[in-house]
Amino acid sequence: MSRIQELFIKKQHEVLNVYCTAGYPECNSTLTVMKALQDSGANLIELGMPYSDPLADGPVIQASSSKALENGMTLVVLFEQLKDFRKTIQTPVILMGYMNPILQYGFEKFCADAAAVGVDGLILPDLPEFEFETEYGPIIKQYGLDFIFLVTPETTEERVRKLDELSSGFLYAVSSSATTGKEKDFTAVEVYLQRLQSMHLKNPVLVGFGIKDRETFQSACKYANGAIIGTAYIQMLNETKNIEEGTRHFLQKVLGTTA
Repeated sequence: MSRIQELFIKKQHEVLNVYCTAGYPECNSTLTVMKALQDSGANLIELGMPYSDPLADGPVIQASSSKALENGMTLVVLFEQLKDFRKTIQTPVILMGYMNPILQYGFEKFCADAAAVGVDGLILPDLPEFEFETEYGPIIKQYGLDFIFLVTPETTEERVRKLDELSSGFLYAVSSSATTGKEKDFTAVEVYLQRLQSMHLKNPVLVGFGIKDRETFQSACKYANGAIIGTAYIQMLNETKNIEEGTRHFLQKVLGTTA
């Protein structure tokens, strides 16, 4: 059983997954940010691998990705940074990114290196279902990594069930067919999440895109197992002078652990 699966056995509600960009705000910030997230109450860490053309990401995360690339972040540098991270970080970690740099690195080498350092799963939004089933999925499984597919309000029930069957760890419910960071009407999102809940899927469901504070986190958690925050956290990193303190205050507000 993976760390992600163990997490959802222990905690089935209000699971908080926080996205951060590797190599941001500084190239050597990666582990500082990850440790701050763990210590401040994040249940999962989604670590973005910066890429020059991130299709699903809004302007804030795109800007963090561009800055990380300017800082010198590459997959080689990232795995070097992560080689001993399990000595201090026990929280499950997912690598999120796009196929192009991974294929350049070598797909099997990437999976082997990710597993070797202690990464738990992958989110690759531009890996199609067919290619996953026929070529890449068996490699991911061979190295014991969970793989998380994304679904949207427009995804048909048949396809939701298929992607749920192919996923392990959890299913990523995109709150709307837009990029990250957009404002959302959570009344409409709740109808969509109720539909997913009524399907009694195999995997837990986490909601992403538009989650930014306590109110949107709680709305997302009404009909799902938890939520994913990205843009709002990156914005906070833009503004804070102290990563640990800024992260603690940000997550306390989201989790409702301060007055």
